[in-house]
Amino acid sequence: MAFIHRFGALLNPHEHFHCLVIEGVFEADTSGAATFHESRAPDQKWLDEVQAKVRRRLLCALTRRGVLEPEDAETMANWAHGGGFSLDASVRIEGADRPGLERLLRYCARPAFALERLREVDADHLVYESIKPGPGGGVSVMLTPLELIARLAALIPPPRRHRHRYYGVQAPNAPLRWQVIALAGVPDGTPAAAQTESIAASAAPSVTPNRSSEGTEEAPGEVEAILRRAARYAWALLLARIHEVFPLVCPRCGGEMRIIAFITDAAAVREILSHLGEPTSPPRLMKARAPPLWEMQGANMGEDEAQAQSAPEYPFDQRVAW
Repeated sequence: MAFIHRFGALLNPHEHFHCLVIEGVFEADTSGAATFHESRAPDQKWLDEVQAKVRRRLLCALTRRGVLEPEDAETMANWAHGGGFSLDASVRIEGADRPGLERLLRYCARPAFALERLREVDADHLVYESIKPGPGGGVSVMLTPLELIARLAALIPPPRRHRHRYYGVQAPNAPLRWQVIALAGVPDGTPAAAQTESIAASAAPSVTPNRSSEGTEEAPGEVEAILRRAARYAWALLLARIHEVFPLVCPRCGGEMRIIAFITDAAAVREILSHLGEPTSPPRLMKARAPPLWEMQGANMGEDEAQAQSAPEYPFDQRVAW
């Protein structure tokens, strides 16, 4: 899996990739079941070869598309420290460490902006802080509201382009994809038949594999359907993982909620909302307006008044990169 990031720690443009690579390969045996062959950990020589290959191919692609001149590409290829490219493979997650894998995936899929790192100094100055130093070693940057919007706008991904991409057995059309996903949580050393049975029992207890009168196994399509059900989390659990609130727990009594009907009739919906004391009409849309012009606040003031208003009334922050 590859996660495309276009941002740095301080909302600065920084193109880089976070990639999750399986340390081995999957192969289909004679019965069609997926068999995993583990590989040894890559050494630094392999990593240097991958880095050099990526640098060479990317510079060739940029030159072919006219983004770089051939002379500039050759100069960049001869730069020190890998020609501006770096590759790190020091993070390794064991297959049985599911919480560790989830933490890593959450880190890779994180958004560019964290609201808890933004604080307001006054109406015209905002400070965005970072956990680790950004370009130049700073741990925070001071921005005006317009500068913050400009930085966020520059980080919006291109339209109709996926930021998360899957390769190998994780690719959407890979023949072994559903087997690999469904068997991810099964302990090592379990026979393939027992793995399939345990998955079906844990993920869908009410569904058992159908056997014919002769004792033959069910059709491959039914096996694939069981594996698909076993590989999927309930939508409510996914929402709870993202928002940290389980949506099917009643906030009043704490009991479990269930869907009893989908109501689409406008009159019935209005009566229910009125009974619950909720508004029955959509909120009024506010009229669009232009952004305030902070740089022109003192245009209609006297010189002394403008200087008095522009003087900062907050303590100097040594961490701010002015």
